[in-house]
Amino acid sequence: MNAETKGYGRDPDSEYVELAVEIFSMLADPTRVRLILALRDGELPVNRLAGMVGKSPAAVSQHLAKMRLARMVATRQEGTQVFYRLANGHGQQLVSDAIFQAEHALGGTPRHHAGDGS
Repeated sequence: MNAETKGYGRDPDSEYVELAVEIFSMLADPTRVRLILALRDGELPVNRLAGMVGKSPAAVSQHLAKMRLARMVATRQEGTQVFYRLANGHGQQLVSDAIFQAEHALGGTPRHHAGDGS
């Protein structure tokens, strides 16, 4: 292995493995997965997110605070209202891939493979 790539995120001995596990742990909650799905099209305020995921604004705020500390979401304040958005596309990609894997677990041809011959 090249010394310049040693420790790169995809190596089994990477320093990022433990951090990746923390990200998976952060996503091991249905409400947080739903929040990421709700935010995939853009920023939203807590009250709107609460309605979309079927939780109280207080509960959603707690989840979003944890996700913000993990740098999965970012905020923008407009007056007294705080808008949340995905910090980058990686969380959304992780959730999409997990859902695709879940579709495989059901057997048959997953919806995401419909029509592509896979």
